[in-house]
Amino acid sequence: MSFTYFIADLHLSEDRPDITDCLKQFLATDAKKADALYVLGDLFEVWLGDDDVTPFNEDIAAAFKAQSEHCPVYFMHGNRDFAIRQTWLKKAGMTLLSEQTVVDLYGTPTLLTHGDELCTRDVAYQKFRKKSRSWWWPRLMLALPLWYRRRVARNGRAESKENQRHLRPEIMDVTPQEVINVMARFGVNQLIHGHTHRPAIHQLTVNNAPATRIVLGDWYDQGSVLVVTPDTIDLQSRSFQ
Repeated sequence: MSFTYFIADLHLSEDRPDITDCLKQFLATDAKKADALYVLGDLFEVWLGDDDVTPFNEDIAAAFKAQSEHCPVYFMHGNRDFAIRQTWLKKAGMTLLSEQTVVDLYGTPTLLTHGDELCTRDVAYQKFRKKSRSWWWPRLMLALPLWYRRRVARNGRAESKENQRHLRPEIMDVTPQEVINVMARFGVNQLIHGHTHRPAIHQLTVNNAPATRIVLGDWYDQGSVLVVTPDTIDLQSRSFQ
């Protein structure tokens, strides 16, 4: 049977070994049988640069490298790990995708994206996103000492959490019209993304035709996995032990 897996928003960190264990179990069992595995961003809670070599990061790379021997593994940057570069991806056996990529998913052209660019009502975040994805800002940040990047990341995460406390829920979700605009621009009627942590399958209309938007869940409470076959789309969960 042919099937492809999609995951996103794992937010891996050393202080959540339950998430790491769930991922490793998934890679060691179900994922080995897939045609492909797509990781659509925010694999890590924070990524300071490929020079931040730790036993934890190396262990995750090894787990994905083993998976890549069974099927292709694709990675797309998220808003937490956009600083991942080819040094670590090579260790992990991953192929980097552009931030908006169309794939042929069993005969259906499907747009893949992390999803943060669709949340246009969060104006402050979109300004930061534009800066952080520029050619100069990542180079500048990665040129700074690692200890300083750690401090910037801690402060940034604290500020982000505080800001989110004051945002209305709909501001942190996608803008419906932006979804339609992006799908129309790429000429697709199927979209898969993460970021919002609101797993669901939405039906909509794009260019006067039925369309589907599939939202991946996060891994804070369970291992959210999307399984796509030539005939079915199924959002599943893997339990934490």
